[in-house]
Amino acid sequence: MGEGAFRWESGRAAKDCELEVSGLDFGRIAEGKVQTRRKFLGSAGAAAALGVAGRAAFGGEAIAAETVTESRDDVERGNADAAASGEKVMFWVAVSTPCDKNLNFDPELYKDLLAYLKSQGADGVVVLGTTGEFPSFSFAERKKVAETALKNRNGLNIIVGPGTSNFPETIELSKHAEDNGADGLLIVPPFYYKRVQTEPLTKYYSMIFEQVKIPINLYHIPFASGVPISHELLHSLEHYPNLAGIKDSVSDPEVYHHFVAEFPRLNMRTGTDVNLKYALEHGMGAILAEGNNFTKQIAAVFAAKRAGKDIDEPIAKLNAALKLLRAGGVDEYGPMKYALSLQMGTRQFYQRPPNSDVTEEQKAKIKAALEEIKRMG
Repeated sequence: MGEGAFRWESGRAAKDCELEVSGLDFGRIAEGKVQTRRKFLGSAGAAAALGVAGRAAFGGEAIAAETVTESRDDVERGNADAAASGEKVMFWVAVSTPCDKNLNFDPELYKDLLAYLKSQGADGVVVLGTTGEFPSFSFAERKKVAETALKNRNGLNIIVGPGTSNFPETIELSKHAEDNGADGLLIVPPFYYKRVQTEPLTKYYSMIFEQVKIPINLYHIPFASGVPISHELLHSLEHYPNLAGIKDSVSDPEVYHHFVAEFPRLNMRTGTDVNLKYALEHGMGAILAEGNNFTKQIAAVFAAKRAGKDIDEPIAKLNAALKLLRAGGVDEYGPMKYALSLQMGTRQFYQRPPNSDVTEEQKAKIKAALEEIKRMG
């Protein structure tokens, strides 16, 4: 497989983005120095992950599931208060899409997963993003997955990822999500053609904005899509009242800080744990793949923020758990889903090719890590 380089503009600063498509490690941003994730969840075809708040919020391990505690009740009360007030500082899980051992979408496990994430303190989920393996599902399957989520939302804000490489299908999936009650959309740029200019990209997104009225977020994941979301593009779309913000999946603090400074009225959601503290300190939300395996820990960070407490302690606990479980490979789909099935106490669910299966070695490490995390409390 080859490598490609492209230049992109983020505010005043120009960055060189290097696309690396060897295995699952998709790349480093800014001259190869900053890795977007420790391991990018997906393969070269995975080009999106979504994220958007509920309509009211768009301002500007087998290890059984743990027992519900009073602290989680506090988290849930905080989440409900946030949703009711239109709070931007909310926590969405970039939710995985469970398949059975025959690699068919498993709607029953999906229902259980959504209920589990809500019980652990998530405010919402992003359906069929990068972590949801959207490129691995057919057009009809994507509609079924979205419908299943929207019919079993359990009080979650639900954002659907309708992005494709062409505008007719993207518009159809967007309207399908809107018609079925989605709270918003997270739309990746058309991801086959690279070096796309701002004007035609504005035209592409405008065609969607003109037909869909629910909140829309743009998805900045250039190491996968090859098409960045620039400041210039966002400014060109600001006249649409349902432009909600972005999800920034680049783990470069400078890039994220520039987004937040330039667009304080939008919800510039971080898509990485690296920028989580900065996002919360500046009134922004987060859409995190890590939310699948670390739901409770991330929810505790948001709960502390809403309560006016110091967030350093819950972030330290989150980082300790991340370090333990990442040793088992949970930044890849197979291990992540295996760990999640253990945490939920359900049968195992699977990822689709070309993503790799969990290995026996990884299973052992995951079980040990989950036991240690459980002891940590």
